[in-house]
Amino acid sequence: MLSIPGVSGSTCDGFSRREFLRVGGAGILGLSLADIFRLQAMAETVPDAARNRNGWGKAKSVIMIFLQGGPSHIDIWDPKPDAPSNVRGEFKPIRSKVPDIWLSEVMPKLAQQMDKATLIRSMSYRPAGLFNHTAAIYQMMTGYTPDKVSPSGQLEPPSPNDFPHIGSQVVRLRPSDVPMLPFVMLPRPLQESNVIGKGGTAGFLGQAYDPYYFYQDPAKDLNLSDLALRKDVSKERLERRESLLKEVEGAMPEMEKAVSSYALDSYYQKAFSLILSGRARNAFDLTQEPDKIRDRYGRHTFGQGCLLARRLIEAGTKFVQMNWPAVANGNPTVDAWDTHAANFGPLRDLHCPKLDSGLSSLLSELDERGLLNDTLVIATGEFGRSPRLGVSTSGNGNAPDGRDHWPYCYTSLVAGAGIKRGATYGKSDSTASSPAEDPVHPMQLLATVYHALGIDPHTMVMNRLNQPRELVQAEPVLGLFA
Repeated sequence: MLSIPGVSGSTCDGFSRREFLRVGGAGILGLSLADIFRLQAMAETVPDAARNRNGWGKAKSVIMIFLQGGPSHIDIWDPKPDAPSNVRGEFKPIRSKVPDIWLSEVMPKLAQQMDKATLIRSMSYRPAGLFNHTAAIYQMMTGYTPDKVSPSGQLEPPSPNDFPHIGSQVVRLRPSDVPMLPFVMLPRPLQESNVIGKGGTAGFLGQAYDPYYFYQDPAKDLNLSDLALRKDVSKERLERRESLLKEVEGAMPEMEKAVSSYALDSYYQKAFSLILSGRARNAFDLTQEPDKIRDRYGRHTFGQGCLLARRLIEAGTKFVQMNWPAVANGNPTVDAWDTHAANFGPLRDLHCPKLDSGLSSLLSELDERGLLNDTLVIATGEFGRSPRLGVSTSGNGNAPDGRDHWPYCYTSLVAGAGIKRGATYGKSDSTASSPAEDPVHPMQLLATVYHALGIDPHTMVMNRLNQPRELVQAEPVLGLFA
C-alpha cells in the first residue's frame, strides 16, 4: 500500500471521492508516483466545499472517552422525571450550570461543566446484528458494521482484514509533527468476554498505525521502561544505531519501501525519536502533577486516566482513547456499565462518581489551559440501556431492577474544537426510548470527528484487496458546531 502521510486527500490510500472518480478510468492499480504527486497538487488547488462548512479543521487532537459496556442514558444524561416509575428509575434530576439542561443527581460535578459541552440526546441506530457489545463497539470505532457476527453478537478476534480504528486513520492522514506517540489507547483493551481488542487496531492499514497500547492502571505506579533508554545504551550509541538503520534503508529500492504495508521505516524512526526526546516518558509521569490536581480527577483508574489523556494531548499526541476500565459485559457490582441487574446501586455508589470526577475535571482543565479550543472531546458508549426496567431486549436475562441493551436512543457528550457550548442536540421522546428530533447515527459522529480535523469523511482508503473504501459512509453533524 502506497502511503504519503500528512497529505489529506491526495494519496493512493487516502484521497477524496472526487479525486477517486477523476482517476478511476485510468485504473487505480496503474497509478504511478507522478500520478500521486499530480493528485496532491490538484487537492491543494481545487476548492473543497467541505472546507467552508461549520467546524472544518477546528480540531488538532481528539480525546475519546469510551464508556464500553453501555451506560444508562436515562440515569445519567437524559433524566425523565415525568415518566412512569418503571422507566424514570430512582434518581432525581438536577439543574446544570446551563438552566435548560438537566442531568441526573449522580453527576453533580459534570452539571457544573455543562457550559463547555453539548449533549447529543438522539444517538440512535437499528441493531441489525449489533445488539451486543463487541459488534456495536466495532461499529463505533471503525464506522463499519462487522461482516461476521454470531447470533449472540460476538465477533472473531482482531484480524488484519478489519476496518481501521478512527484513530489509526487520523494519525495516518494527520501525522504528528513532534516526536510523540501519535495514538494512545489506555488503560485496558476493548473487550467483551474473550474477544479482546476487536475494533481497536489499524486493521488493513498495517501495524505501524496501531495505537500505543498503554494497558496499565494509571492510579498505580507505572512501568515506563519501554519509553526510556536502557542503562547499557547511551544516547550516542542509540543515535549511531539510527544512522546505521538509515544507511540500510537508503540501499533499498524506492518502490520496495513505498509498498511496505507496515511502513516499518517510519515506525522505527518514530521509536528512535520518542526515546531520545523523553517527551512520551515525561507525559506518562503523573508524579509531576500536584496532589490537588490528581485528587480533583479522582484517585482511581478512570480519573487518573483522564488526567493522563490531558497530559498526552499537551505533549503532542493526536488521538487518545480512554476506555472505561472494565470488560464491556463485566460485573456491574464491581466495575462494569452492563447493568442487567442492580442498576441503581452501582451507578450511584461506584461508577457515576468516577465518571463525574474524571470527565468534569478533564473538561474544566482543558478549558483552563486553552486546550479545549482545538481538542475535540467525545464521551460515549456503544449504546444506552433500556428505558423500561426488567425487560429483555437482547436475549439476556434481566432482573426487575436492571436495564438491558438499547441502541435505539442514547446520549453522547461532545465538547471543544468549535462545538457549541452549553447546548443539547436532538431530543429523545418522553421515555428516552427513541429520538424525537434530529437522530444521530454513530457513523455520523465519526464523520463529525473527521470533519473537525479537516479530513473529508468520504476520503477513499484501499483495503488489503486494493478495494476502495470511504473512511465512513456518513455526513458530519454540522449543527453541533457554533
